[in-house]
Amino acid sequence: MRTIALEEHYATVAFMDGPGRALKEQASVAGAHPEVAAGLTALIERLCDLGENRVASMDAAGIDLQVLSLTSPGVEQLGLDEAVSLARETNDVLAGAVRSHPGRFAGFAALPTAAPDLAADELQRTVEEHGFVGALINGHARGRYLDDEFFWPILARAEALGRPLYIHPTPPPPSVVEGMYRGNYPDGVAATLATAAWGWHIDTATHVLRLILSGAFDRFPDLQVVVGHLGETLPFMLPRLDRALPTQMTGLDRTVGDYLRSHVHYTISGFNWTPAFLDLLLQVGVDRIMFSTDHPYSSMAQARAFLDQLPVSATDRERIAHGNAERLLGV
Repeated sequence: MRTIALEEHYATVAFMDGPGRALKEQASVAGAHPEVAAGLTALIERLCDLGENRVASMDAAGIDLQVLSLTSPGVEQLGLDEAVSLARETNDVLAGAVRSHPGRFAGFAALPTAAPDLAADELQRTVEEHGFVGALINGHARGRYLDDEFFWPILARAEALGRPLYIHPTPPPPSVVEGMYRGNYPDGVAATLATAAWGWHIDTATHVLRLILSGAFDRFPDLQVVVGHLGETLPFMLPRLDRALPTQMTGLDRTVGDYLRSHVHYTISGFNWTPAFLDLLLQVGVDRIMFSTDHPYSSMAQARAFLDQLPVSATDRERIAHGNAERLLGV
């Protein structure tokens, strides 16, 4: 069974010296705790590996194709000039890796969302010159989300090219972290609550809902987006959203659930939990679900084992493993 994994991350040396330097600093600070420091150092090494070691790890886990994307925080929080130059540089590095490993790697572009027209051009360049299959956007851009029509040149170009946009978590804006996530508990708990435990996923779900409620999918009826982590809590809330936000209120052509079932695709990406998977399956159907592992933040082997034991038919397992991704991405 062919396996295509859609939320698989990489980094470059320039990125680790720039937007990714916080991770390097964590490894340095953790020096007093050798096991923690070693773990962070190994994580950075895996992120920056776009060669034979990554392919060997894929082989060991039974992963045929990784669709690679620049790891969070990407370039979305940078100023215009730095975002434009770093996006182009990292996309060209990724293109080289894809060329060196045909059939094993594919690419999602990094986009300088601070300059939407240039971001749209960069998406088109990477698709036409490098064969990239879409773009991954790491959440908000300094507190601004894709429902803002400022960003709609990106949506228009993605629709015109027939390429999806993967909306990936990033930490919520600082004001949200301060107002919602700091409380009567240690700062370390607040930081995790705002990110991996809760905030990443809620912020991404809200991002998708803002896109829907803005009418973006009515304006761009062929636009498709992808989210990870079994839907970032959206499947559980889908019936409630339809009840609380009827078309009479929103003024949209269809219900929120209709958009979630026709414009959004969902990957597994490290959420290897059968009850949550079944909720997603029942809410949106098998044709909207795709495999991913969230490498190197989660285990490829565990993700593949989860795929193999899903309580679905052999035909549906094939759809999740590769068929749906082949149809969406043309890989």
